Amino acid sequence: MIRPFEIKDTQALLDIYNYYVLNTIVTFDVEPLTLSAFEAKLTRINDKYPVLIFEDAGELLGYAYGSKWRPKPAYSKTIETTVYIKNGFGGRQIGSKLYEALLAILKRENYHIALGGLTLPNAASVKLHEKFGFEKVAHFKEVGRKFDTWLDVGFWQLKLH
Repeated sequence: MIRPFEIKDTQALLDIYNYYVLNTIVTFDVEPLTLSAFEAKLTRINDKYPVLIFEDAGELLGYAYGSKWRPKPAYSKTIETTVYIKNGFGGRQIGSKLYEALLAILKRENYHIALGGLTLPNAASVKLHEKFGFEKVAHFKEVGRKFDTWLDVGFWQLKLH
């Protein structure tokens, strides 16, 4: 079931996120976030943007949200999208279901452009974005460093209206 974020979800979502911090390149955080820092982040995002949870039999298996792209007012109808799936639960269409629901909300809220920023390589995330019609519009080479490796970032864009 997909539902809105509730503050009680924070620890389970933090556990999902910190797995990626510690074990993958998909986020450029290099140290695990604390519960208080992650709660503040999610609360700040949820105050203005949709945050969705994928829950099955009481277990939180993923989340997705929209967030501010850039701070200047002219960017107010452009939104960055994010999705994380609990480790071991890939391939079950959880990301697709979350993105379908998130994009529907963003369209209803009259956002014009959705952007996905992806650390590369990341075949699963590229596939997810392109499944929904996102097109690659930028590729920044060696802009982040994690696990003693320089990493690229690509941006995928979807016109919502």
